[in-house]
Amino acid sequence: MATVGSITAAKPTSNIRNYILVTAAYWADTLTDGAVRMLVLLYFNQRGYSAIQVAMLFLFYEVFGIVTNLVGGWLAARLGLKTTLFSGLGMQVIALSMLALADPAWLTVPYVMVAQALSGIAKDLTKMSSKSAIKFVVAEDAQSTLFKWVSILTGSKNALKGVGFFVGGLLLYLVGFQHSLFVLAAVVLTALIATAILMKGGLGTSNKKAKFSHMFSNNRAVNILAAARVFLFASRDVWFVVGLPVFLYTMLGWTFWQVGGFLAVWIIGYGVVQACAPGILRRRYEARGGTPDGVTATWLAFLLAVFPAGIALALQADMEPTLVVVIGLIAFGMVFALNSAVHSYLILAYTDSDKVAMNVGFYYMANACGRLAGTVLSGVLYEYFKLMGCLWACVAFTLAAGLLSRLLPTTAHGRASLAALGGDE
Repeated sequence: MATVGSITAAKPTSNIRNYILVTAAYWADTLTDGAVRMLVLLYFNQRGYSAIQVAMLFLFYEVFGIVTNLVGGWLAARLGLKTTLFSGLGMQVIALSMLALADPAWLTVPYVMVAQALSGIAKDLTKMSSKSAIKFVVAEDAQSTLFKWVSILTGSKNALKGVGFFVGGLLLYLVGFQHSLFVLAAVVLTALIATAILMKGGLGTSNKKAKFSHMFSNNRAVNILAAARVFLFASRDVWFVVGLPVFLYTMLGWTFWQVGGFLAVWIIGYGVVQACAPGILRRRYEARGGTPDGVTATWLAFLLAVFPAGIALALQADMEPTLVVVIGLIAFGMVFALNSAVHSYLILAYTDSDKVAMNVGFYYMANACGRLAGTVLSGVLYEYFKLMGCLWACVAFTLAAGLLSRLLPTTAHGRASLAALGGDE
């Protein structure tokens, strides 16, 4: 079949055009999402909020991420990805405006939690639309291309989220909390208007008969992957969301600028590694059939557990904390990025095109469950056990992800492997 670059020429040009627009809108929303997270975290920590209170600010963000991915996948299947995309961008503008226009006295924990809930819904609707769209522009038999495109999309998203961390810290320093939010709202509104004007037709096909009960996958491989995803993302957020930034600021004496800049660089590097995952892992997975599989996900998860354990043991041995945390976090980020890229490929490899929105929604619901657990535990564990408690929880979660990954198909992707598991829908 003739191809143009990495995209199959037989795919409709309108789908390719719309996918590019969806991706650009997703980038704008991702940049904003990272900036808002850093703004909220640093601003309220500066106002004297405890680690638990800061974690609670993101509670609804994560809770509604679970609901959004579950319901959003069903809505996308029935109404089309275009509808969910525009809904996500519109909600993000509303969420940012709620914080930007609020009197400072209104910026209490409940009010910010509601605004963050809308922001979480917006982010996940946009993400689900973008991740699902790629299934429609890559040929079914071009699995190496699918892995590459998923890795590039996911990696670029995370790199932009890192830029967002940097932008959030910079805006807070330059223009303050509320003026920063006006700037970010303008960015998302511009993306919404541009996408609405330029997008022609729809993206993929809608299925008016799609039932909500179909959101709960009966594909065994998808269910196992979703469970592993819960623990993988809990392992990251249990120390990264609250524990690490507060540790850098309060224990190591870093400034807001340094905290935001370092986390931004880490996320950007994480995104770059994720985008390069196919090349980095090629020798490993080509020996097993040409694409990543359950074995790839398993050894990456077990390898990941080494780094938080190493950081915890080094800190207990009174080694230089700045050096230990920085080097350990870099190593952790590299392996985590590879593991996450493999997961993002596998969810598309395991699902059929007619169920992609619902299965991707279910998968990202699991992703949100992991983030929720990690976010809440990050605040609670840091409050009572400091960074050490967060790190050992990270070790436990990565080991759980590895054990679950052992149950994934150990052959190359495809209907044959799913059928063997009784999971081909």
